[in-house]
Amino acid sequence: MTDVQAPASTRPLIKVEGLEKLFPIGSSRFRAPDAYVHAVDGIDFEIAPGESLGLVGESGCGKSTTGRMLVRLMEPTAGSILLQDGEEMLDIAAIEKRDMLRFRRRVQMIFQDPFESLNPRRTVYDTVAEPLTVQRVGSVLEREMRVAKLLDLVGLSPADTFMFRYPHELSGGQRQRVAIARALVLDPSFVVADEPTSMLDVSIRISIMDLMLSLAEEFGVSYLYITHDLAVARYMCDRIAVMYLGKIVEITDTEELLANPLHPYTKALLSAVPVPDPAYKRPDVLIKGGIAKAINPPPVCRFVDRCPMATDFCRTHDHPDLEDKGNRHFVACHLVESSAG
Repeated sequence: MTDVQAPASTRPLIKVEGLEKLFPIGSSRFRAPDAYVHAVDGIDFEIAPGESLGLVGESGCGKSTTGRMLVRLMEPTAGSILLQDGEEMLDIAAIEKRDMLRFRRRVQMIFQDPFESLNPRRTVYDTVAEPLTVQRVGSVLEREMRVAKLLDLVGLSPADTFMFRYPHELSGGQRQRVAIARALVLDPSFVVADEPTSMLDVSIRISIMDLMLSLAEEFGVSYLYITHDLAVARYMCDRIAVMYLGKIVEITDTEELLANPLHPYTKALLSAVPVPDPAYKRPDVLIKGGIAKAINPPPVCRFVDRCPMATDFCRTHDHPDLEDKGNRHFVACHLVESSAG
C-alpha cells in the first residue's frame, strides 16, 4: 500500500486506505450478480487538519462516490476511512449506528445542487437549525442565536430578513450559502464539498469560493473539494488528486501538479483548460478514444487504451501503484521515472 501522506501534519485528520465501491449488475432475487461496476477501486489518500484536497477528473470517474462514502451516505465495499478522534483513529467505514450522531458532528457535506439539497417546505431557520435540534445542542434561543450568527457569516444579512424565508424565495447563490451554513452549524472538522459552485452563475462562483476559504480558516475545517474544473481546484485546494475510472493516478501539491504534470491523463486535462488569449494555439490532446466503462475492468492500467505512451509492458502488467517520483509527487504510471533517476 502506498503511503500517500498529507504533508501538513504528522497526524492526518482523514486517512483512506484501499477504499472500494462496487455496484452489482445483472443481479436479482434468484441470481447472483454476473458483473460489477468498479466505481472506486482501491484508492489511498490523506487529508491533514486544516488542509483542502481537490479531487478532480471526468464525470463518472468516482469522485462523488468517494465523497459520499467519506460522509457515510454510501457504504464502502472494502477498505477503511480513518478519522482522527482524539488520540485514536476512528474507522468511519465500520462505525455503528449508535455512534453515528457523534460522527455527524465531525463530518458534513455540501451538495452540488442548491435547488435539490434544501427541503422546499422548511424555512431557512428550520434547515440550518435542524442539525442542532437532532444533536440536542442548546436551548431554542441559543439555536436561534447560532443560526443568526451563521447566516451573517455566510453573507445572508441581516439574518432576521432571511431566517423565515423558504428556498423558492432565494436565488441559487443564496441557497448555497444556506447549505454552507447548515454544514458548518455544528462546527465540524471535515467537510466534503461536491462541486458546490458548478450549478451557480459564473458571476457569483468566486464569491462562494472566497466564502468557503474564509470559513475554512475561521473554523479550522478540512475540505475534500470535488470538482472537474482544474482552475477551481487551483483556487481552492492545497493539493490535488487526479482520478480516472475509479483510480487515483496522480496526487501532489497544487502548484507542483499544474507546473509539472507527470501522468499522461493529467497532461490531457491541463491541455483542455481554456486560456483567455485569442492568439494562443492550443496543443493537441494526445489521448485517444473516449472514457471506457468501469464494468469488470481488466487488472491492467485503466488508462492504457487511451494512453499515447502505452507499451506492451503496460498491457501485460497490473495497474501501477502510486509511487513517489520525487518532491512528494505521487504518480501511478509504469513509464514515469523518478526525478532522482
